Amino acid sequence: MLVLSRKKNETIIINDSITVTVIEIRGDKVRLGIDAPKDITVHRREVYEAIQNQARSEDPGTRTINP
Repeated sequence: MLVLSRKKNETIIINDSITVTVIEIRGDKVRLGIDAPKDITVHRREVYEAIQNQARSEDPGTRTINP
């Protein structure tokens, strides 16, 4: 895992096509803005896991690898 320090309004670039910007820092919460191509899905981890769990329950023969 790569760990980076960023301040408000600073960004990181992932694979030339995804930009993550620190929008706001308030106490222990950080708001991030993510700019990615439309063909790349972006989810919070809990949403991603819920989608994977739902897909598994609909098709129990499918095996999913968690990131």
